[in-house]
Amino acid sequence: MKKLMMGVAVSALMSTSAMAETVGVSMALFDDNFLTVLRNGMVDYADTLDGVELQVEDAQNDVGKQLNQIQNFIASGVDAVIVNPVDTDATVAMTKAAADAGVPLVFVNREPVNVDDLPDNQAFVASDERESGTLETQEICRLLKEKGKGDGAKIVVMMGELSNQAARMRTQDVHDVIATDDCSFMEIVEEQTANWQRTEATDLMTNWLSAGLEFDALVSNNDEMAIGAIQAMKAANISMEDMLVGGVDATQDALAAMAAGDLDVTVFQDAAGQGKGALDAALRLAKGEDVDQKVYIPFQLVTPDNMDQFTTKN
Repeated sequence: MKKLMMGVAVSALMSTSAMAETVGVSMALFDDNFLTVLRNGMVDYADTLDGVELQVEDAQNDVGKQLNQIQNFIASGVDAVIVNPVDTDATVAMTKAAADAGVPLVFVNREPVNVDDLPDNQAFVASDERESGTLETQEICRLLKEKGKGDGAKIVVMMGELSNQAARMRTQDVHDVIATDDCSFMEIVEEQTANWQRTEATDLMTNWLSAGLEFDALVSNNDEMAIGAIQAMKAANISMEDMLVGGVDATQDALAAMAAGDLDVTVFQDAAGQGKGALDAALRLAKGEDVDQKVYIPFQLVTPDNMDQFTTKN
């Protein structure tokens, strides 16, 4: 009887061990407000699941370091890999490394350049960037008209890292909206990158203002750059009542800026939802289950009228 019970215990232990799954996660950068929410969303969700362990690494915005992390995950025998790419043009090598090893791979948040050619055991989870810059710019267009500036309004555009598909797509969205009849009165007078960073945006805006650049609105690829630009404009004694500013992500800092009357529009990107979706996809692929290769979490427009709905989300 004693031997039988020991056998049952060992069997149960082996069963539990067999069910345990390890997922390697390589984040482009830990020092980013939005990506921190995304990362925490994955970690918090994993904590609710039995037998799921995450190994999370910071690529520190280094493509070579990120590829090494992926290779190390594979060598250590993880069941799946999740990647938030540093450079979306460098994802082909990541796909090949995972595919050659037969390890499932999920790209999250930033669209890989090879998204339409991913093998069956790889997927992409994010939000459709065609919505983000479009929602933002359409609202800036509406607000400009509301302020009586529907004739010859000048705007400046702050872009994220140019190696990043989201930055390129959100910027293209701005141009696409301006190309429509309703918003053709908007003219881009300056368009430069501040690499998603608040401090770089502060410096860029300071340079624009020092050069005497005049404009009616700022359309930023993300909230961090919008906030940095706001800080520079306020330091230059520009009234935020007269200036329109838009961003993307609906971070807590952005909502605070909106509550203060400095930020006019942002677009909610569900960071935690993307993290959860990526982990779900990775675990399903690890079990050999079918997963849609493109999983989109919807963007939502955020204005002072509905911002209360988003104060606890990002």
